Amino acid sequence: MVNFLLIFGYLSAFISIFSYVPYVRDIFAGKAKPERASWFIWTVLVFIQFFSQLTKGAHYSLWLSGSQLFGITLIFLLSLKFGYGRLRRNDYIALAVAGLGLIFWYITHDAALALWITIGIDAVGVMLTVEKAYQDPRTEPPAMWIMNLLAGLFSSLAVGGWNVVLLSYPLYTVTLNIAVLSAIFLGSRRLASSKVIK
Repeated sequence: MVNFLLIFGYLSAFISIFSYVPYVRDIFAGKAKPERASWFIWTVLVFIQFFSQLTKGAHYSLWLSGSQLFGITLIFLLSLKFGYGRLRRNDYIALAVAGLGLIFWYITHDAALALWITIGIDAVGVMLTVEKAYQDPRTEPPAMWIMNLLAGLFSSLAVGGWNVVLLSYPLYTVTLNIAVLSAIFLGSRRLASSKVIK
């Protein structure tokens, strides 16, 4: 019997891992400039998200956050040399709240609470990149974001049913990638229209 949940999980991981390849290539080519604060926040939080899901019993859908753990950490390290931006006051606040999320997790033993707190904080990092993508869409090639959107969809299917906790991260992944892609599209249109006016 074909295990579709396993297939969806593998597809999610495969797409997610390879989604970082064009982005890393574009970083070295000078086309992509990752926002350091965003990737730093995501690196910290993806560790929390991965172990929160693991604690709550995720299996096949765990492939997505596992592959992102690798890819996000790699891009953050590259952003130290090739990216731009710096940690601002709000970024430190977000990381402090993430630390509180870990403390709540330890006290309450509620991995779902830690997961939802980190998803909320993760959104802060997303907004930094959304802002940058809109202002300078040329620094955010869309290939990685499209592939991670597909990875999130497959990871959602890999859950195999309606489980709010296990679906939270995959569906959030879909949402954040739509947000960044929308910013790239709208920013590109803005630049194109400003050139026409000139």
